[in-house]
Amino acid sequence: MPLDIRPLSRAELAAHIDDVAQLRIDVFRAWPYLYDGDLDYERDYLGPCLKSDKAIVVGAFDGSRLMGASTGMPLTDHADDFAAAFSDTGLNLAEIFYCAESVLLPQYRGQGAGHAFFDARETHAKDLGYHRSCFCGVVRAKDHPARPADHAPLDPFWRKRGYAPLDGVTARFSWKDVGASVETAKTLQFWMRDL
Repeated sequence: MPLDIRPLSRAELAAHIDDVAQLRIDVFRAWPYLYDGDLDYERDYLGPCLKSDKAIVVGAFDGSRLMGASTGMPLTDHADDFAAAFSDTGLNLAEIFYCAESVLLPQYRGQGAGHAFFDARETHAKDLGYHRSCFCGVVRAKDHPARPADHAPLDPFWRKRGYAPLDGVTARFSWKDVGASVETAKTLQFWMRDL
């Protein structure tokens, strides 16, 4: 049966907030994020999606079970985190919609959910009057010991969607990798497209 992929109302998100948080932990635990997540942190992270009338959360359901989710909101809602990354670009942050993450359990991949997630967020952004859409992805060393031999980067998928990396536009965030005892800083590369 195909996934039912649709935007969630605030009430639906509130009812599924722990499911979305757990999906983020489970999916980002794998390469390339290797994120050793925490449910309380994830609930706090998702809080702005419940409060902002311009945010969107798209759910992917198998029956009544949430198997994937994708979020987005105005980039200005993340200005404290990302303003420095965009400071030399000349871009107006108020015109940019931020497609935060897409998380989907592995057994449901390859069925079009990735495109559906982007379609829903980009349509939402255009409906709100945004002219650009961006996201960021972690950059890992090519010789990182945890890199799976069969890893296929998502760059071709993102380029097919019309996104391209923004030269020199990166952010630094810290988290604890799986198996690590302390947080370390990671570089995240921004990608953007016109809507």
